[in-house]
Amino acid sequence: MTHVVQKPADLGISGWSAILPPRQARPALEQDIDCDYLVIGAGFAGLSAVRRLRQLEPQANVVLLEALEIACGPAGRNSGFMIDLPHALSSGSYEGDSSQDLRNIRMNRAAIAFAADAVSEYGFDDESFEPCGKINAAAGKLGRDHNRNYAAHLDSLNEPYELLDASAMRDVCGSDYYIGGLRTPGTAIIQPARYVRGLADALVTQAGCRLFENSPVQELTRLGETWMARTARGSVCANRVLLAVNGLIETFGFYRNRLMHINLYASMTRELDSKEIAALGGIERWGFTPSDPLGSTVRRIDGSGGARLVIRNRCTYEAALSLPEDRLARIADDHRRTFDARFPMLKHVEMEYSWSGRLCLSRNDAWALGELEAGLFSACCQNGLGTTRGTIAGIVAAEMASDSREASLIPDFPAQPLPQRLFPEPFMTLGARSVIRLKEWRAGREL
Repeated sequence: MTHVVQKPADLGISGWSAILPPRQARPALEQDIDCDYLVIGAGFAGLSAVRRLRQLEPQANVVLLEALEIACGPAGRNSGFMIDLPHALSSGSYEGDSSQDLRNIRMNRAAIAFAADAVSEYGFDDESFEPCGKINAAAGKLGRDHNRNYAAHLDSLNEPYELLDASAMRDVCGSDYYIGGLRTPGTAIIQPARYVRGLADALVTQAGCRLFENSPVQELTRLGETWMARTARGSVCANRVLLAVNGLIETFGFYRNRLMHINLYASMTRELDSKEIAALGGIERWGFTPSDPLGSTVRRIDGSGGARLVIRNRCTYEAALSLPEDRLARIADDHRRTFDARFPMLKHVEMEYSWSGRLCLSRNDAWALGELEAGLFSACCQNGLGTTRGTIAGIVAAEMASDSREASLIPDFPAQPLPQRLFPEPFMTLGARSVIRLKEWRAGREL
């Protein structure tokens, strides 16, 4: 069986990568090689899979193919929250079934521990990965009610949190926009491009691990008991292949009409000068997720590239894995209005970067994870939580692919149903876009 693959384009330059020092990309694949394991996709799932394979089988020969340069795809366009607690992006709230939530919390924390261990092993700094918690920010009554409901659910789970009033929120971010917040301690906040770059570069210093960038797979073919992935100028033959490509799994011929393709959008300011930092106030680094799932994520960063603010909001449903070129400019105008409402003291500060980023969801919150054919494994569909769930997916897929009998790092991972089929077009697109518009309108001040 042959699978022909396409590569979609993202819009804009991710500020996360742009503010980092230049990096020399690894060469593209330009030869025919063999290996034990081939991992396709160098995001959170793919890199976690490589690291787990190396733990399970230190002598294995592992090849990692990335279609772009490291951190230029969705992993480097992420908002950078490794969240341990319930956070259902596709629902209208952050809470759900308690027994399922407890299992998800255990899996999320195992993934964060796996990332923290990598951070320690490879000597990352706290800009790359900082286990400092996050705040669910509430701008109005709707957000405050969401936080109260969330607090009640956290009580039922016996999980710690702290409710913040308007004054405490102002002390954190310098803005009078928020009327309250809910702080939870277990989230790690990362600089996604820095983390992904660091992990990729650390892994390929190990013997038996090779990375090829700018090497999109054009064909994936089964040859007897092995697989061959062909790029423009080379090929890889492997005993086992792991597809860590999230929504692009459909372009390999799997899970078609079962995954919802969503684009999110973000903007980052230019570096703030000392007077602007003083006018803003607050602390040097913080991260707000919206109390309403369709609200605005806001971060202040301080490290590579200096002090900056990042806004992420708006989402669009795109069945075709492509975006119109004018989409980003229109949404960047929305980011400007969002920013000015929260930080009127910085209305003169320009947005230096704006970008889009892809994620995928399933209707039943199921993963696209498992053995697809003999020797071919999927680590996809993270349902909007690419950092944590991507890490889980990579670990689990590596353990499935390996013959090692070592105990799983994610023992709570349940057997997965197939992602539910989508409704036929054009009803799926019309329905999804209508639901998004309604939820964004209901979000009100949270957006």
